[in-house]
Amino acid sequence: MIPDWLEPVARAVQHITVDDLTRFVAPEGTTSRRGAVLLLFSSQRDLLLTERAHDMRSHPGQVSFPGGTIDPGETAREAALREAVEETGLRADGVEIFAELPELWLPPSNFAVTPVLGWWAEESPIGVVDPAEVHAVYRVTLEELLDPAHRVSVRHPSGWLGPGFLIGPRHDVVLWGFTAGIISRLLDILGWTRPWDEAHVRDLPSYMLQTSPAAPRTDKERR
Repeated sequence: MIPDWLEPVARAVQHITVDDLTRFVAPEGTTSRRGAVLLLFSSQRDLLLTERAHDMRSHPGQVSFPGGTIDPGETAREAALREAVEETGLRADGVEIFAELPELWLPPSNFAVTPVLGWWAEESPIGVVDPAEVHAVYRVTLEELLDPAHRVSVRHPSGWLGPGFLIGPRHDVVLWGFTAGIISRLLDILGWTRPWDEAHVRDLPSYMLQTSPAAPRTDKERR
């Protein structure tokens, strides 16, 4: 059973549409790869995030929700939870899945990703399971995400500009792209967003540079 403070999230999710979260819609007839990510909330009122290894071939250093490709025979909920276990070592039996957001299409990678919401009912130790894949694991409180001092607009060399957050112990890790977009839209929908300076622009760090604003981790490169 989720706590009272999460009830507004559970109620809001029932009415959120794709249009509330993104302007991108897959063209008719598009066949996309399917993935899922886990938005895991805990009693500390935080979210679980992972930072991709910095020497990965694609999306190095990108911060995202745990997640990846939906394997044949899996549901989005099963895939999101399995990936979270593989990436952070958490115990699956301590997580209660309580909702899903609409499937979202990511044009750069042609992935259709389902965000799955979970409550960390019985917390377990977490950490980097495979350093070749994950650089760091973070628990970022909602208070940190809501603090205007940690909100920025992130600029990609292509000219793309979108919402971002500064996370980590020193708040020097840039959270941007797909994951930041979901968090930002969800906070807006819930009415939790505090006024922040959108003119505070942060360029994307060189080690994270990509050709386009990219998706969350959606495949295991070493498979």
